[in-house]
Amino acid sequence: MAITSTEAATAPSTVRPYQQYVYAYPHKTAYRPLDRERASLRALWADEPKGALSLYFHIPFCEVRCGFCNLFTRIGAPDGLTTAYLDAMERQAAAVREALGDGARYANAAFGGGTPTFLEAAELERLCDLAERGLGADLAAIPLSVEASPTTATADRLAVLAARGTTRLSLGVQSFVDSEARTAVRPQRRADVEAALARIRDTAIPVLNIDLIYGIDGQTEESWTRSLDAALAWQPEELYLYPLYVRPLTGLGRHRGAATGGDADWDEQRLRLYRHGRDHLLARGYEQVSMRMFRRAGAPATGGEDYACQTDGMVGLGCGSRSYTSTLHYSFDYAVDMHRIRGIIDDYTARPADDFRHADFGWETNEDESRRRHLLQSLLQAEGMPVADYRTRFGTEPGDDFAAELDRFRERGWLDDSAGPELLRLSPEGLAHSDALGPELFSAAVRERMAAYEPK
Repeated sequence: MAITSTEAATAPSTVRPYQQYVYAYPHKTAYRPLDRERASLRALWADEPKGALSLYFHIPFCEVRCGFCNLFTRIGAPDGLTTAYLDAMERQAAAVREALGDGARYANAAFGGGTPTFLEAAELERLCDLAERGLGADLAAIPLSVEASPTTATADRLAVLAARGTTRLSLGVQSFVDSEARTAVRPQRRADVEAALARIRDTAIPVLNIDLIYGIDGQTEESWTRSLDAALAWQPEELYLYPLYVRPLTGLGRHRGAATGGDADWDEQRLRLYRHGRDHLLARGYEQVSMRMFRRAGAPATGGEDYACQTDGMVGLGCGSRSYTSTLHYSFDYAVDMHRIRGIIDDYTARPADDFRHADFGWETNEDESRRRHLLQSLLQAEGMPVADYRTRFGTEPGDDFAAELDRFRERGWLDDSAGPELLRLSPEGLAHSDALGPELFSAAVRERMAAYEPK
């Protein structure tokens, strides 16, 4: 799906290509407080299909907060806080299992954050026990993905994760060029990154993913290639290429002008580096799965194919997690400011068991929102969306439900019409503009909620 360098240089860009990274719809900034009685977990899950759930554990701790990070995480943990956090997760797990009842089955599991490997080896053992004994998930039988940082990817932690069935380890590297890492306020040395990658490969966890970022101030095609080639030397089964975003209340957000320069110039830089990175990986045997994700040809299957993010439920534990039912997406309070995050974590660890039997914040969905979510999450994948799947689920045609949006995408050259009428698929240029296309599918109600949200 590569396009030539000439095409890349002359391809029109009528909208800003980098508006918002859409990894879930709607974003938590659209969530609002819920009525406790109406948001009883037992009632929410009573009539839900529970045969292929996704399980997510959120660990909100990092050894350092990167300048671009707006994730729900705090720096460090005072003595006893990680233990108190795991105690609270245990209380939450009991409430969730009670609400789910018998017959809940998990298709996959993930530990995210923050940095899950901030936990020590014995604490990671306890986390795995919570998943298995607390919620009944068989981690050895389902795909388990875990996020890590170079500093925390120690041999003892990795040994625990490998022994407990981890099938995918994702390492946040961002750049192999030390000066770029410092510019992104991610203090690390390449030598330490390489040592961490060696330890990960020694564990024989089947799938290694490496995260890289493009668009860092001063980054060039030459320095970007150096990071790509350094990652490729480890033959990772997956690579994620993320555009840099500078968001409110982050370290870089306080120094936006110095970090990014003019918006138009920065957009051009990111698009140029994206296309270069994409073509570099495609030429070296990787296939493009989405704008961000690339998978090495012949890499082992990650499993979990019986889970569909568009339709199946998700169970999240931890104060930065989210959960999905067919009628409600819910979570705890959300913040980016470090002081606010600490307060939310303290509230979470102090909760009695009964306070975990209801949802706090969320978004009540409806048929229109379900259609938008299905189209959005399917269309942003390189393989596209079979129209028959949409028709079977909703009884309508996406071309009728989203005529204006799809016509607009087609006019911009973002749709691949050669795929035929039964497959909606993005063109290479459409994939490049995923972060502009996704937000255009947000409903007016979601836009209004997000616009009214006050960053905290």
